[in-house]
Amino acid sequence: MRSKQPTWSLERTVRQTAAGSTLFHLPWLHRLRSDQRPLPASPEENGITCPVGNVDAGADEDGSGITRYRWWICALLFFGTTICYLDRQVIAVLKNSLKSDLHMDEQQYAAIVAWFQTAYAAGYLLAGRMNDILRVRRGYAVSVFVWSLAAMAHALVRTVGGFSFARAALGLAEGGNFPASVRSVSEWFPRKERALATGIFNAGSNVGVMVSAVMVPWITLRFGWPAAFLGTGMIGLVWLIPWLAMYRPPEEHPRVSASELRLIQSDPPDTSEKISWASLLKYRATWAFAVGMALSGPIWWFYLFWVPGFLYDQFGVDLKNIGLPLITVYLIADVGSVAGGWFSSWLIKRGRTVNFSRKLALLVCALCVVPVVMASRVSNQWVAVCLIGLAAAAHQGWSANLYTFVSDTIPRKAVGSVVGMGGMAGAVAGIFFSVFVGAVLKWTHNNYLIIFLIAPTAYLVALAAIQFLVPKIEDPSGSNS
Repeated sequence: MRSKQPTWSLERTVRQTAAGSTLFHLPWLHRLRSDQRPLPASPEENGITCPVGNVDAGADEDGSGITRYRWWICALLFFGTTICYLDRQVIAVLKNSLKSDLHMDEQQYAAIVAWFQTAYAAGYLLAGRMNDILRVRRGYAVSVFVWSLAAMAHALVRTVGGFSFARAALGLAEGGNFPASVRSVSEWFPRKERALATGIFNAGSNVGVMVSAVMVPWITLRFGWPAAFLGTGMIGLVWLIPWLAMYRPPEEHPRVSASELRLIQSDPPDTSEKISWASLLKYRATWAFAVGMALSGPIWWFYLFWVPGFLYDQFGVDLKNIGLPLITVYLIADVGSVAGGWFSSWLIKRGRTVNFSRKLALLVCALCVVPVVMASRVSNQWVAVCLIGLAAAAHQGWSANLYTFVSDTIPRKAVGSVVGMGGMAGAVAGIFFSVFVGAVLKWTHNNYLIIFLIAPTAYLVALAAIQFLVPKIEDPSGSNS
């Protein structure tokens, strides 16, 4: 006889809370619905092939007893990434206002960006290991708390040096976002769903930029630019409440059904060996990811920090009118992030190998960057916006598959560390590229052609390097893909 699934009770929740749950544990946030039904003996009884969970979980919305809690975790990661990019992008939206108030030129602005990237590189590396040791829930919470305070600190400074210090603090803490998010996806999703989940949370980076394009000018024009830093910085502190209340590893989570947990853990188990940083350097996949990030990451930094300036220099788009063009660029990029992740996941579900699916997706994304070379040559603002939007979409689809490449090839317990290493490589390359961009724009009197020519080349070279280093993606447990 099938055992009846336990139902939620206040008494049991109080006991669990008293047994050591966090101060921020809010049981009502865990509860997706109250009607509890028996758990099927196997997922196939309901005709479902991708279930998940823990015997203490509740029923899904359709009453089948099969939860989808992993997508709530994905939603949390999406909003966390959105806030990360919102705080990061404020300075780019305010670039022209700050240049006027602080009397700085392009090279000084590039130096401020470089300070952020230098600290971001260190933060990526340190946070990757921190999340592998402390686990994601605490590690990510620390990162968000610190970067929220650093974002608000921008409101207190009035010099180039002060902004450099505030940006460095922000970069150091924001380095924790992607190692934590990718590690979370590797814990909560099977391989066939990881690229899609990564694409979804990574889409938050585009949403953050879109929100900044609307929110920052509105606040600045009414209350001044310091208020923009304060207002956006406080949002992260609010996000911490649902994160601490809802996040647990899937095997410990009371809202994950036994069938959902079986899906999450359906891939071959990872090696039980202890993995050191030094041993990770022996993985060819570690170097492939680092090279991919080092070549493609700086191009994304350029889009983030220089596109508002490009639109101003080329088409006279000022703070009052920057909202719609930026929203258009990053709305297109959002589609690319989800579509890029979906594409490789779709190929895998249709029977293609992980190796073929990931690399074909990377190739398609790399080719979609090529048209951006015309962005600085066209005379129509909206044609330029659409070309940059296509390139940004391609980058986001590329990133969704590149981040997933790590969880395809590296044991779960080391995913955060490898993402940190690769992220550091991308950020360090971004530092030099930012200085290069600032110098080129100063020497050429704001001619962006050289930069847009470099962009598509970087992705194609990166893909060639990945193929050379990892000709065939193999499961980290040892089974071939």
